[in-house]
Amino acid sequence: MFPVSGFSLLSVVQRYDGTNMIFDTLVDARTLGDHLGQPDWVVVDCRFRLDDVTAGALAYAAGHIPGARYADLERDLSGPRSQGSGRHPLPDVGCLHETLAAWGINPRTQVISYDDASGVYAARLWWLLRLIGHRTVAVLDGGLAAWKALPGEMTQLMPTVARSVYESSTPAVVTVDTSWIEQQLAQVGQRWVLIDARGASRFEGREEPLDGVAGHIPGAVNLPFNGNLGVEGRFLAPGHLRDRFLSILPPGLPPNAVVHMCGSGVSACHNVLAMERANLCGSRLYAGSWSAWISDPGRAVARGT
Repeated sequence: MFPVSGFSLLSVVQRYDGTNMIFDTLVDARTLGDHLGQPDWVVVDCRFRLDDVTAGALAYAAGHIPGARYADLERDLSGPRSQGSGRHPLPDVGCLHETLAAWGINPRTQVISYDDASGVYAARLWWLLRLIGHRTVAVLDGGLAAWKALPGEMTQLMPTVARSVYESSTPAVVTVDTSWIEQQLAQVGQRWVLIDARGASRFEGREEPLDGVAGHIPGAVNLPFNGNLGVEGRFLAPGHLRDRFLSILPPGLPPNAVVHMCGSGVSACHNVLAMERANLCGSRLYAGSWSAWISDPGRAVARGT
């Protein structure tokens, strides 16, 4: 499985690797249009709906950015469920290598992910690639709506893909598991911060449409992922994102004292991406998140604000 340690050294803007400009957090639609079709750029459509698991693939078949491969959250970006794993456990690293190779992605490919859900599923692919050390991966800022607004071309043609070879390198993001959360829970809010990306109604326990128990892990703070976005669905400026996360980080604690969670480790990736965009690097993800935490009825649950 994936390693548990690592450190991120991402920049808040695109950078040069000595020859080419690379993108490691976000890319705008016009820049994607300028590079579309280049052999070292691969676009991945990550559209998905939790209430209809076939909707994303059907939407892709009906029309997608030319050349885009399709990534299914449950088939490609998650592994098999097991007791205590949560709803979207991490895929086995070997299986992820196989998927990337089938998409024609190698460790030097500039990968661009997109969706039509505020970047939630696209950020999951971004985070998984960062977890296996892939440096050149970015989310399309504003998603499919930004592409269509160019206007960008859409197609129903399936891409012709030449298979590649993929091997991991040093991880650039970090994950923690349920046992780590349990062991460190007494220090939450003091030595580390647990940020829950779900909406306020789920965090407070007023509703729970997906998991069997409502509420949150004691000591967690609520910072819904959609607060990272402006009115047009694009990410806020790095300075604004920085202020958003620093507002809940106690003085003296570094960014790598932050652990992100959500319902199943998907929308929390959006908050990781936002922090990296703000140059607050090294925050971690509780991959199992709420759905893993509540798998044991003996674990503490809090409700309210």
